[in-house]
Parts: sequence; C-alpha cells; structure tokens
Amino acid sequence: MGSSRTSVRGTRTRIATVLATLIRIVGGLIVLILVAHVLLTLGHANPTNGITMFLAYWADRLQLGFRGLFNPADARTRLLVDYGIPAVVWLVVTWVLVRLVRRLG
Repeated sequence: MGSSRTSVRGTRTRIATVLATLIRIVGGLIVLILVAHVLLTLGHANPTNGITMFLAYWADRLQLGFRGLFNPADARTRLLVDYGIPAVVWLVVTWVLVRLVRRLG
C-alpha cells in the first residue's frame, strides 16, 4: 500500500514540475517579447521589418490593457510605462503560478 502512495506522489510531483516549467517558459517568452519590443522601438528599429512587426503585434496583445493607463509627456517614458509595467506583471504572475503549482505538486 505504501508504494502505491509513493507512486502517486511521484507522478503528481513530476506533473507539477513539468507544468511549472511550461508556465515559466511561456511567461519568460511573454516578458521577452515585451522587453524586445521596447528595446527595438527605443533603438529606432525599422518598423516595417518582419521581426519588429511580429514583436509589435504580440506586444500589443500581451500588454494587458496597461497601454495608455499613464500619459507621460515624453514618448520614450510612455513606451517604457506602457510595456514595462505589463512585463513586470507577467513576471510576478509567472513567479506566483510556478510557486503555486510546485506547492500543489
């Protein structure tokens, strides 16, 4: 009977570890997209380039409605706020979800 519990616990732990890893990867990619968009925009990357357009498209969808929440006068500051705050939020949410999944596993 004891080995059955150990087997279930081990399986649950492995599933939790895989799920936590997937959450960490997805969250990291989201943060990477947001940060890359900010860096390319601040670096005056060609807005018609495929990579720039791809990152801008996804950054606009992943910004969680924070764009336009604050309206600083400087365009660079506005860009940092519009996409920097969502990047931090995604980081925190990812961290919390990973910890929660690991604890439940």
